[in-house]
Amino acid sequence: MTKDKEATKGYLDMELLRFTTAGSVDDGKSTLIGRLLYDSKSIFQDQMEAIERSSKQKGDEHVNLALLTDGLRSEREQGITIDVAYRYFHTPKRKFIIADTPGHIQYTRNMVTGASTANMAIVLIDARHGVLEQTLRHSFIASLLKIPHVVVCINKMDLVDYNEEIYDKIKKDFNSFSDKLYVKDVRFVPISALNGDNVVDRSKNMDWYDGPTLMHILENLHIANDINMRDSRFPVQYVIRPQKTEFHDYRGYSGRIASGKYKPGDDVTVLPSGFTSKIKSIDMMGENLDIAFAPQSVTLTLEDNIDISRGDMIVKSNNLPEKSQDIILDICWFNERPMRIGGKYAIKHISSDLRCMVKEVKYKMDINTLERNYDDKEIKMNDIARIQIRTTRSLFYDPYRKNRITGSIVLIEETTNETVAAGMIA
Repeated sequence: MTKDKEATKGYLDMELLRFTTAGSVDDGKSTLIGRLLYDSKSIFQDQMEAIERSSKQKGDEHVNLALLTDGLRSEREQGITIDVAYRYFHTPKRKFIIADTPGHIQYTRNMVTGASTANMAIVLIDARHGVLEQTLRHSFIASLLKIPHVVVCINKMDLVDYNEEIYDKIKKDFNSFSDKLYVKDVRFVPISALNGDNVVDRSKNMDWYDGPTLMHILENLHIANDINMRDSRFPVQYVIRPQKTEFHDYRGYSGRIASGKYKPGDDVTVLPSGFTSKIKSIDMMGENLDIAFAPQSVTLTLEDNIDISRGDMIVKSNNLPEKSQDIILDICWFNERPMRIGGKYAIKHISSDLRCMVKEVKYKMDINTLERNYDDKEIKMNDIARIQIRTTRSLFYDPYRKNRITGSIVLIEETTNETVAAGMIA
């Protein structure tokens, strides 16, 4: 194997961490990401020159690292984030995908989109202002989306003279309400994104803090246990029939393992048909595997000829998912038009498509107070609510708390093909 191929294989084999940033407006989310990219030497020279020119044109005293993620002209003019900005970088230890999400209330839907696949959420708090309503809002959304790890970065410590008492007070305030959230792992780091304190390099101005830097957490956070390895779920995305002489009888079912693991010889059931078989082989990139596990993309072949197509799911016969047409969902509504009780929508669930009708609204969540409103049943854009739907055929699923892939759906307006809501099955 050549050095280039070895380097490419090494890069592909590196573990991937997806994380999102959240916080109120002007808490410094984009600046923090810019600092991570800059201090980890993940910025090209022409990118650096471009933001230096833009910073001078705006009259900024420092190079404005936030411009690395604020890509829209309206974002740069207002100094805010509107759309979800994705950035990619890597260190010798790990690959990263960052979703920089907006802090404004009217862009809650954008935060849900950016955080839906994250392993970790970075919640920024301005040290001058402490815990705000938006802090509660974004922390609740992180909890709702079952993001396993939350790092609370108390930013702009340079503007409060790196005061330890202010850091301790904000930490205490956050912990006082985080007990109501379903987050397993919460950590705190005092930082200055502008000056780089405790972002990549340890701060000399906060010798009272003996914890890790943000980059150390990103590189060493244990995420292997976040994947559900108990419930084996394989949604079929494509049926492979090569139609070549050497593969004349080959029929493979390709897709990405949503959870669990598979081995040749495993007894499996194909849903929704209910037919059973055994796994004959597992193929990946021309190799036969002895075992495959989430989140690998593989091709399975079965010992029996069964009619299987896109949208079906291959599961272990001794561990079947739940089945129902009446589904309880926690949703975030994306569309400007309110949700219609009795309205009919299309559903996208993993690789399958079906239709549903909204039966009722259980309650709407006030995510500033974390209280349930049972009286207001009008669901408008950015609202979060619990609803019940009735699907046209049985849905095979796991609760979202157990499996973020098989427990999530999107609702689509059939007439316009707009995605109107993201749903988490309760």
